[in-house]
Amino acid sequence: MAILKRLNGIEPKIGKNCFLAENAVIVGDVTIGDDCSIWYGAVLRGDVNPIIIGNRVNIQDGAVLHTLHKKSVVEIGDDVSVGHNAIIHGAKVGSRVLVGMGAILMDNAEIPDNTIVAAGAVVLSDAKLEPGIYAGIPAKKVKEGSDKIGEAAYKNAQGYMSYKEWFLNNYEDIDSFDI
Repeated sequence: MAILKRLNGIEPKIGKNCFLAENAVIVGDVTIGDDCSIWYGAVLRGDVNPIIIGNRVNIQDGAVLHTLHKKSVVEIGDDVSVGHNAIIHGAKVGSRVLVGMGAILMDNAEIPDNTIVAAGAVVLSDAKLEPGIYAGIPAKKVKEGSDKIGEAAYKNAQGYMSYKEWFLNNYEDIDSFDI
């Protein structure tokens, strides 16, 4: 079971049918929706302000979510993938979003629905993005938004729904699964 720590009288709230890796750390004012997965080495530190995560969200290995004291909140919509080693620091993320591996979203940045932030991209504080694909440092729009982008982000999140079930149900023969 993950490390769940009550802090300042507030304990994390975990939705139904979630997978929490044994060494994931979830502290304080963190609310996680249903059917989510928090993977190995992820840290969700709701010690100075809330972290609110929707349904069917995966926070992958090594990702860190945190906020600025009384100045920012992490909010993540539904069907979102937060890639390996990504950092979300006080940003708001819509639904059907893919945050790529190693990407950084800074305080008060807003990522709209149906958006992809590429691996390694840095979205600066207070940035208000439009739907599309963003890459680079600082992140710049490289492709206009479309239903296809939202579908790609959604498909990634759905893949993690399958992986989550493998871990919840201790499946040993993953060759029998079709993703």
